[in-house]
Amino acid sequence: MAKMKNLYYRNIEGTSPGYWGLLGALALMIVAGLGAAYYMEHHGHIVTGMSNQVVWGLPHVFAIFLIVAASGALNVASIGTVFGKQPYQPVGRFSALLAMALLIGGLIVLVLDLGRPDRLIVAMTKYNFKSIFAWNIFLYTGFLAIVGFYLWAMMDRMVGKYYKPAGVVAFVWRLILTTGTGSIFGFLVAREAYDAAILAPLFIIMSFAFGLAIFLLLIMGIYGATDRELSDSVLRRWKNLLGVFVAAVLLLVVIYHLYKLYITRTHGIESFILLNGGVYTSLFWIGQILIGALLPLFIIFTKLGHSRFWIAIASVAVIVGGIAQLYVIIIGGQVYPLPLFPGMAASSSFSDGVVAHYAPSLPEFLLGMGGVAIALLAVLFVVKVLDILPESLGDAVLNPPAAS
Repeated sequence: MAKMKNLYYRNIEGTSPGYWGLLGALALMIVAGLGAAYYMEHHGHIVTGMSNQVVWGLPHVFAIFLIVAASGALNVASIGTVFGKQPYQPVGRFSALLAMALLIGGLIVLVLDLGRPDRLIVAMTKYNFKSIFAWNIFLYTGFLAIVGFYLWAMMDRMVGKYYKPAGVVAFVWRLILTTGTGSIFGFLVAREAYDAAILAPLFIIMSFAFGLAIFLLLIMGIYGATDRELSDSVLRRWKNLLGVFVAAVLLLVVIYHLYKLYITRTHGIESFILLNGGVYTSLFWIGQILIGALLPLFIIFTKLGHSRFWIAIASVAVIVGGIAQLYVIIIGGQVYPLPLFPGMAASSSFSDGVVAHYAPSLPEFLLGMGGVAIALLAVLFVVKVLDILPESLGDAVLNPPAAS
C-alpha cells in the first residue's frame, strides 16, 4: 500500500452510551432473528408465507441482498489496490471488513432459512457441478478466505508484500462470486422472469451500488459520531461514483425488460411485472425505479448532493430500492405461473396457470433483519478492537487533487 502523509489508524473508543445502546439494539435483533429461525424450524415453513410455488421467500431477499452488497462493499478497496487510486487506499481495511461481515450475515440467513440447517452438511459434501449452487459453496468460502488474507496484508507489515496480489485476486474473485449469484437466476430457464444472461452483469453492477451505499452510510455515521475528519472532496467522489453505478443499474434494467418485451413468449411476465402485477408492479415502479434509481440520481447530480444529509438519504434510497428490486426479481419471478405447455393455457386443482399468493410473515422478516444486525454488529465491534479506520480522512491526509 502506498504511504500517505499523516495517515494513522486507530480503533474507535466505543465507550459512549449511544454506542453500547446501538450494540444492544443489534443484539436484540439477532436474538429475535434466531428465535424466528427456531420457530420456523420447529413448526415448519407452514408458518411462513412460502409454499410449493414460492420456495424462496423474504429471507432469501435479505440474504441475497447482503451477499451481493458484500461484493460491492469491497469495491472501494479494489479501486485503491487494483487501480492505484490513493484516496481510496486508507479505507481499504474498512472496505474489506464490511465485505466479510455482509457476506457472513447473508450466509447465516441463507443457512437458517433452509428449515434444517444440518442440510448444509449435505451441500458441502455432495456436489453436483451442473448446479450453480454447488459452485457457490466454493465461491462464498473462497471469498471469505481471500478477503481475510487481503485484510491481513493491509494490516501486517510481515505479509504486506502480498497486498497487491491479494487485492487483484480479491477483485477478480468477487466479480466471479457476483456472476455466480446472478447466474442462479439466469440459468433457471423454467422461470420466464429469469432465463436471461444479462442477469449476471446486472447483479455485478447492483453489487457496486448496494455495497457503496452501505459503505457511505457507515463511514459518514462512524466519522460523524466519533468527530473524526472526513474530506468533503473525497465524499463527493464516492457519491458521484454511486450515481454512476445507480445509472448503470437502471440502464441494464431497461435493457433486460426491452429484451423480454422483444420475445413474444415472455410478454405475459412483462405485463405482470410492469402493468398488472399488483404489489410487484408497485414495488417495481415506486420502490425500484422511483426510490431506488431516479431519487438518488436526482439528489447526487444536483445541488442537494453537496449536503451530507442528502447523500445519506440517497444512500438509503439505493438500499431500499435494491431490496425492492430483489423482491420483484426473486418473489415476483416465482409467483408467476410456470409455462407448463408453452402457447397454451393450463389450469388444474394444483393451481397450475394461476399466480401464486405470497405474503411475508413476521418470522421471515425477523430472520432477515437478524442477518443485517449480525453484519452491522460485527463491523461496529471490530472497529472498536482493531485499528481499521484512519484517525482522519481529511484533505491534508488524502490530498485528492494530487492523488488523482
